[in-house]
Amino acid sequence: MSDSDTSLQNLPSTDVVQASAPEVGPGALGPNRWTLLALVLAVAALSTGVLLWQKLSNIQEELAKRSTDSTAQAIEARTLARQAQETTREATARVAILETRLSEVSLQRTQLEELMQSLSRSRDENLVVDVESAVRLAQQQAQLTGSAEPLLAALKSADLRLARAAQPRLNPLQRAIARDVERIKATTVTDVPGLLLKLDELTRLVDDLQPANAMPQGSAPRPAAAASTPAPARPASSAASLPLALDREILKAWWQRVVRGILDEARGLLRVSRIDQPDAALLAPEQSLFLRENLKLRLLNARLGLLSRQTAAARADLAGVSVLLAKYYDPASRKTQTVVQLLQQVQTQMKSSDLPRLDETLAALSTAAAGR
Repeated sequence: MSDSDTSLQNLPSTDVVQASAPEVGPGALGPNRWTLLALVLAVAALSTGVLLWQKLSNIQEELAKRSTDSTAQAIEARTLARQAQETTREATARVAILETRLSEVSLQRTQLEELMQSLSRSRDENLVVDVESAVRLAQQQAQLTGSAEPLLAALKSADLRLARAAQPRLNPLQRAIARDVERIKATTVTDVPGLLLKLDELTRLVDDLQPANAMPQGSAPRPAAAASTPAPARPASSAASLPLALDREILKAWWQRVVRGILDEARGLLRVSRIDQPDAALLAPEQSLFLRENLKLRLLNARLGLLSRQTAAARADLAGVSVLLAKYYDPASRKTQTVVQLLQQVQTQMKSSDLPRLDETLAALSTAAAGR
């Protein structure tokens, strides 16, 4: 329906009637309306189709353009991706090469550091090795001689060398040496050389000892008076009676010798003396030699025990010697008293001969040698 028809419908009915001249029936206007309506619809559809076609064309152009751009971008993206892959491969190869070189540089740096440390510590390590060798040698010498002087000399020399080196990492070693020196000075060590000399003196004095039941030594027989004094000069008148006088003097001297010998034998058969130990009285005179040799063997065993650092065995041997002296020898004799006094001195001086160990110094040397 057109706009004119709409306006006509909106007018009052009287005006319409007046305006329309002839009367037309409803059947005459029906086809025209539908035709007009169809035309309007066709025009509208045509305009809409044209608009849609134009819009579709624009969309197609836009799609084509975008498709072209997308294709170009995809090609460019493929190119860039290929370039990125190649760049990544090159970068990966370079990274691998750099890692290899870095590992080589790290290894060389480690080797250089080790070389520098070895060069810087070579002098200290040589010093530590020399000190350890000197200390161990001094310890062996002290064990052989039984004296602590080699230990003290070695420790003092090591302390002086460490003080000259002036290395801070060797300070614990110096402190350990100082503690060992103080401990050695505070320890009383047996004077083994002096004791050996006294044992040798005891062995020599044993030969001069006499058992308690030994026979007293008799005095030498006095010479006859005729033999000791020259005969007086006789006058010539008594020359005839000289042989008779000589015979009488010889006979008298012989009788004196016989009587003296008998008296000496009688004195030897009976002897009165006091012996406090019954075993000494039962000892035969011939067995005194074996007793003396037994004493010497015990003294020699004590000497060997002292040299081998077996203090207990040496003390036992000396105690056995003391028992034998008190049992079989006269305590009132001056020689026996001298031997007993010397033996007591040896027993008193024979203390523990164990030398102090240098454990702290050796441990500090091991730590310093390990480089900790």
